[in-house]
Amino acid sequence: MLLELARWLRNLDGLFGLFGYITVRGILATLTALALTLWLGPAMIRRLAALKGQPIRSDGPQSHLTKAGTPTMGGALILLSVSAATLLWGDLRNRYVWLVLAVLLGFGLIGWLDDWIKVARRDPKGLRSRTKYLLQSVLGLAAGVFLFATADAASNTTLYLPLLKNVAIPLGAGLIVVAYFWIVGFSNAVNLTDGLDGLAIVPCVLVAGGLGIFAYVSGHAQFASYLQIPAVPGAGELVIICAAIVGAGLGFLWFNTYPAQVFMGDIGALALGAALGAIAVIVRQELVLVLMGGIFVMETLSVMVQVASFKLTGRRVFRMAPIHHHFELKGWPEPRVIVRFWIITVVLVLAGLATLKVR
Repeated sequence: MLLELARWLRNLDGLFGLFGYITVRGILATLTALALTLWLGPAMIRRLAALKGQPIRSDGPQSHLTKAGTPTMGGALILLSVSAATLLWGDLRNRYVWLVLAVLLGFGLIGWLDDWIKVARRDPKGLRSRTKYLLQSVLGLAAGVFLFATADAASNTTLYLPLLKNVAIPLGAGLIVVAYFWIVGFSNAVNLTDGLDGLAIVPCVLVAGGLGIFAYVSGHAQFASYLQIPAVPGAGELVIICAAIVGAGLGFLWFNTYPAQVFMGDIGALALGAALGAIAVIVRQELVLVLMGGIFVMETLSVMVQVASFKLTGRRVFRMAPIHHHFELKGWPEPRVIVRFWIITVVLVLAGLATLKVR
């Protein structure tokens, strides 16, 4: 929106040409989303508190029962800020911007429905798993079909392996399957991770920042050629959404840090995970997302291993899954679990960024 205004004003004064640079608009998107989140946060938390907060599952750690009544659905604040910052500073003629926004808000709507059932009906289980997965599947497949139908280069439908510069696997229509699994998979993975105060939002911020760098170089033909990564024309605009997620996430952390004043809820977790998955597919860095988002992957695998082990042998591998609860039950204070998972994510994101050059 403001980009179009800047293009018009550039005819009057060349200074406005600065707004044509993705890096400048990315910084402004970060600051805009951060400011909006901090400004709107207190009022939104008061409104959410009137809903009496989220009921706590009785089968979770007993220490969490003291969190009953904490306002939830705080992810709505993130989605509002990210959307506003993107519409203000993004190029609204770019199809990737609209796709990621649609994924973000679509999965956010599913999360809102889940959260609303938990709050309004005082049911900690929320939306039925089958219904939730069906809705996620419809949106994930729709996004995959869109990406396949609008692919305008061979690189858009090719799977690239980090560290192996000469390995490229043509996917063709298989791109739809990859997009589906990454969008739906990471949506649920972030949701599983969102079990402690601030545990999920910081990895989301860090991974979004890392993907923003990949989006920038993928959208820049010369950088992509030099780094030997797939060039994806138009992908550079995703820097704006990634930057907005960073700003909104940091603003939300102000209220979500231990002890949390508000929970993100499914409305935020499902939406952010799906958006990260969509961005990774667009910039052709699906496997790098698996590395950078290793915490999300680890949380998901811990649940799968726990369920499989219990069904097959009747024994549990972990004291409780997802794995962050395992460490809680081992006696780790909640802040220790959170910060150590943050540190691991920093290392994983740096490792993911290292693949830019190590090829």
